[in-house]
Amino acid sequence: MTKILLFGKTGQVGWELQRSLAPLGNVIAVDIHSTEYCGDFSNPEGVADTVRRVRPDVIVNAAAHTAVDKAESEPDFALLLNAISVEIIAKEAEKLNAWLVHYSTDYVFPGNGEKPWLETDMTAPLNVYGETKRAGELAVQQNCTKHLIFRTSWVFAGKGNNFAKTMLKLAKERNSLSIINDQFGAPTGAELLADCTAHAIRTALSRPEVGGLYHLVAAGTTTWFDYARLVFDEAEKAGLVLAVENIYPVPTSSYSTPANRPHNSRLNTLKFQQTFNLILPEWEVGVKRMLAELFSMTANRV
Repeated sequence: MTKILLFGKTGQVGWELQRSLAPLGNVIAVDIHSTEYCGDFSNPEGVADTVRRVRPDVIVNAAAHTAVDKAESEPDFALLLNAISVEIIAKEAEKLNAWLVHYSTDYVFPGNGEKPWLETDMTAPLNVYGETKRAGELAVQQNCTKHLIFRTSWVFAGKGNNFAKTMLKLAKERNSLSIINDQFGAPTGAELLADCTAHAIRTALSRPEVGGLYHLVAAGTTTWFDYARLVFDEAEKAGLVLAVENIYPVPTSSYSTPANRPHNSRLNTLKFQQTFNLILPEWEVGVKRMLAELFSMTANRV
């Protein structure tokens, strides 16, 4: 039976991976709070020891420092979580001849232009988070032969906080909202990422030549402004009462943040779709499904 070690089990993607990976074999899932095995990426030797003790056939790393603005003030800590510990895991995976699956981000790119980024495009991160995630990619590529790296963006899940939940909360409290309308990307569900990952692993176990770097996001493109409009439209269809009457599109420059944000987060997924023979759904599909579940839970509590 295939033995799979999952790091970051309680994050948005990690939570869904526990479900999607289960049919592939024996999943040992850990996070920072685990006691039997170390899942704390601030302890590189601890996570290396976990790999040595478990001796998995596949390692899936869904752990990361994802606080983009906070990374600007703690670059060393972000590097530790996003690259140094990843390198150590990659080296341990290589010793075991194991597969290593790792997630990265569109933030490795400069975020300009309008074309969807290709896997072969030159990277040039805009901020510390992007720099450390790029370092993590290189750590995997240089130290583990059998790897799958998936760059994604605008990840959401029903579990935990997300953009849609924030917009709904604000829309119940405020009469007007100003929302960024010059950043472009594809909201991508953690559920979709997890299911695609499981399929890719299943393929890689029988066809090792598929290993490499891929872009993995939902189809289509939107802005945060149009994303919010869809959320509000679905809320009204579901009968939710919102206070907001006006929403205004504004540029990124309207909000000052410690970390620079990319305007172009589009990712070209043709390589992934052709290699793994999958069709990635439009972003609206996942968002509407997540909202339907959210509205259903809200109604059940009333």
